[in-house]
Amino acid sequence: MNILVINCGSSSLKFQLIDSESEKCIAKGLCERIGIEGSMITYAPEGGEKEKTTTPMPDHTEAIRLVLAALTNDKTGVVKSLDEIGAVGHRIVHGGEKFTSSAIITDEVIEAIKECNDLAPLHNPANLIGIDACKTLMPTTPMVAVFDTAFHQTMPEEAYLYGIPYEYYEKYKVRRYGFHGTSHSYVSKKVAEVLGKNYEDLKIIVCHLGNGASISAVKNGKCVDTSMGLTPLEGLIMGTRSGDIDPAIIEFLANKESMTAQEVVSVLNKKSGVLGLSNGLSSDFRDLEAGLENNDENAIRAMKGFCYRVAKYIGSYVAAMNGVDAICFTAGVGENGPIVRNFVCDRLGFLGIELDQELNNKRGMDLDITTPESKTRVLVIPTNEELAIARETAALVK
Repeated sequence: MNILVINCGSSSLKFQLIDSESEKCIAKGLCERIGIEGSMITYAPEGGEKEKTTTPMPDHTEAIRLVLAALTNDKTGVVKSLDEIGAVGHRIVHGGEKFTSSAIITDEVIEAIKECNDLAPLHNPANLIGIDACKTLMPTTPMVAVFDTAFHQTMPEEAYLYGIPYEYYEKYKVRRYGFHGTSHSYVSKKVAEVLGKNYEDLKIIVCHLGNGASISAVKNGKCVDTSMGLTPLEGLIMGTRSGDIDPAIIEFLANKESMTAQEVVSVLNKKSGVLGLSNGLSSDFRDLEAGLENNDENAIRAMKGFCYRVAKYIGSYVAAMNGVDAICFTAGVGENGPIVRNFVCDRLGFLGIELDQELNNKRGMDLDITTPESKTRVLVIPTNEELAIARETAALVK
């Protein structure tokens, strides 16, 4: 069965067509600047050249129409008709407590997703637009919602509750939810596969490190803690997000800088993280690594702060699980950042970690980068959220 995976943003749409039997990506692409002048679709069939076309995309329905046209066109299309697409899997950022697993999309599911909109106001409405667009153009094709938050719904109460009046949880469901769940689920299972161990017998820490970054503790096949919270702002220092701060900083800066609380939160989301720590140098870790080579104090400050926070979370999750068998790095920085992995693992000597530097400098494959003598395994696993969504979709539709 061919599964179309859709990941909708407010002005963008990523897609992949995946054969659920072979698990190969048949085609993929990106629609950019939807609803904005200069909108463009990038399309790449398997084994073919990447095509970029600038074309008007006033809304997501038109973007989806262009995606389907690209997949079925006579020259570079990969299917003859839409009948060859068996199902559509949609990435949904926030499912709140309503969804502990993926779900076939019905009117009731759509309403339940809408009820979570206030928890993810930038993401869920865009995800819903993608669903509506696909329903308009593919009304008889089954669709599945795959939630970023679902994997973390196994966290115990002591891990997900905040130290605030319990009534706010009861009234508004203010709690830790966590994100990147599809990636954490896929990667933690892949760790067990690479090690040749039973997933339910392992204690795994997954470090999903990119411009957005989060860490999860997976014990005996279940997530027991994760670093992101009610929103993706909590946890690690990220590309432009602050991560954990003293909450009183919001009021302090609002008073000092004559800003509203909303404006301060915008600063914490868009101008902080390694971008802020590097004094505006960059939010791109490749630029920071180049800065390290040049002894740039701004780059050094930002990288040290980022890696310190990663190591600190790993240490806390070792305590949460009372041990760890494997630590895995994934996502853009995690997969492609040997310097970051070195910095982090240098702080984890108490775990008996010994990196093999030759292996640590490789990329693009599933790897155990530790020596045979290392007491804790450290792996690099390229994440594949689209494949994970396709698997969830195929399992429900079949």
